Amino acid sequence: MGSIYTREQLLVEREQWRRAGRKVVFTNGCYDLLHPGHIRLLESARSLGDVLILALNTDASVQRLKGPTRPLIPENERAELAAALEAVDAVTFFDEDTPRELIAAVLPDILIKGADWAHFIAGREEVEAAGGQVLAAARTGLFYYRDFGRSARARLNRLLTDWIPGRLFRW
Repeated sequence: MGSIYTREQLLVEREQWRRAGRKVVFTNGCYDLLHPGHIRLLESARSLGDVLILALNTDASVQRLKGPTRPLIPENERAELAAALEAVDAVTFFDEDTPRELIAAVLPDILIKGADWAHFIAGREEVEAAGGQVLAAARTGLFYYRDFGRSARARLNRLLTDWIPGRLFRW
């Protein structure tokens, strides 16, 4: 089970992991509605190193990205869920629109994002300049699988259109 760190605590741990020669992998996201695609990405990312850091958008950051009705799950609960996953060693938050500042401070050995973010991976320049690797996980195959309609957004849309209009409490 992973631990939840403040940014400052994480930077202290990162230095200890660096001194111990541990390979650190970093990924980030909202993780508002945890789904199998998230789990597969996290497990695959963890397999690339010794420590996996998951940086979660704060509630304010999620709201700026996804709109006023999100997140559905508060940041502390999202962090608790993420830390309980076997693949995740460390959970932290970032309040900015992108985790670039956090990534620049942590400087992971590997930065990985799902293929849906391959066009823009915040922190790419900093990680590569420090000699690290930046990977975009494939949507299918080893790293990342996201069937159409199984994303958090698609599930939420389905819930709102199929259940809310008069059917939510129908048995």
